[in-house]
Amino acid sequence: MIPRYARPEAAAIWSADSRFKIMFEILAHAADAQAELGVIPKEAARVIWEKGRDTLWDAARIDEIEREVKHDVIAFLTHISEVVGPEARFLHQGTTSSDINDTALAVQLCRATDLLMDDVDLLLAALKRRAFEHRLTPTVGRSHAIHAEPTTFGLKLAGHYAEFQRAKERLAMARFEIATCAISGAVGTFANVAPEVEAYVAEKMGLVVEPISTQVIPRDRHAAYFATLGVVASSIERLAIEIRHLQRTEVLEAEEAFDPGQKGSSAMPHKRNPILTENLTGLARLVRSAVMPAMENVALWHERDISHSSVERGIAPDATVHLDFALRRLAGVMERLVIYPENMAKNLDRLGGLVHSQRVLLGLTQKGLSREASYAAVQRNAMKVWRGEGNFLDFLIADPEITLSPAELGELFDLGYHFKNVDRIFARVFGEQEEEARA
Repeated sequence: MIPRYARPEAAAIWSADSRFKIMFEILAHAADAQAELGVIPKEAARVIWEKGRDTLWDAARIDEIEREVKHDVIAFLTHISEVVGPEARFLHQGTTSSDINDTALAVQLCRATDLLMDDVDLLLAALKRRAFEHRLTPTVGRSHAIHAEPTTFGLKLAGHYAEFQRAKERLAMARFEIATCAISGAVGTFANVAPEVEAYVAEKMGLVVEPISTQVIPRDRHAAYFATLGVVASSIERLAIEIRHLQRTEVLEAEEAFDPGQKGSSAMPHKRNPILTENLTGLARLVRSAVMPAMENVALWHERDISHSSVERGIAPDATVHLDFALRRLAGVMERLVIYPENMAKNLDRLGGLVHSQRVLLGLTQKGLSREASYAAVQRNAMKVWRGEGNFLDFLIADPEITLSPAELGELFDLGYHFKNVDRIFARVFGEQEEEARA
């Protein structure tokens, strides 16, 4: 995680101060529960909260202790003792380091996911507005990067909107799966800490209890979580690449906003490069790079080892912070995207009507010609257009094997025919009521 691609709100979740505050709360809530159970004095639990609640934990001091003891949680507990005093001896009664670390990580991932879901909402709002703005803006649909048939730019954006709706649902499920608390002791048997303590801490920290843990929360949960982030990143890249393609000089159907004073190239003053969407493609790669290590973390030795720890200290902040930045950047790109309907119309007509070839094919079959003969006749005339010899409709009218009249052929070249179901598709994506309200 580097500041260039980190929003302060996202980076703060992973700060040392934030983590230490969460760890203290876990320990203090556990002390409250144990005080109620009579395991520790209630007065000790009160003093722990009183002296530790608003403390700004000294990260440098904790690091200093850790260099000696070689253990992060012991270093933190030692520092708590320095701040709280003798009552701190009642902390960490029957719990283990992973109880604290894993539960703290769950809290941080939940908070990060809440930001990500807010980001997706911003992106959805931008996509929805632009989709309705260009609901009936004709453009060419492409397959294999080659002109296929007419579509609308609004439909293209509606497809991305639907994809990010799924992304939001996946993030909600990922958050649900990762939001578990384990306060179960050295090997997860609750031998030295009661299950009631775990339940109490879980409620206070906004989590649910892990049904069964060893010494750690099972890492399949984390693998699923980071896999979800990877899928969302791929959706970002898919839209970013589309914008990059549309901004190509030869296409120029849409482009990123270019601000006054902005420079596109250090050498060529005329350049307007798609730098934001290129950056998004790179960030998507970074987020996806967290997926494989998270998968490999699932298989730990016996009850646990710490091979997952170093991985998660890297991928958890990096993946969530980068994805947060990417989603916000993409929302801004879509909100300000410059769209050129006139270039879309020009490109749509670029092949002299070839985008209507399927309608001609179907029209011939309905006139009684076999599909094979119809295909051959249409393709023969289409290839002349590809070679630059003339206009598709003119060739079809002049071809004696084409059994459709000029008037019938002209009807088959009606652009509006392709858009007759746009409203129905929009109703599927955005909802019937939304569609009726905008009608």
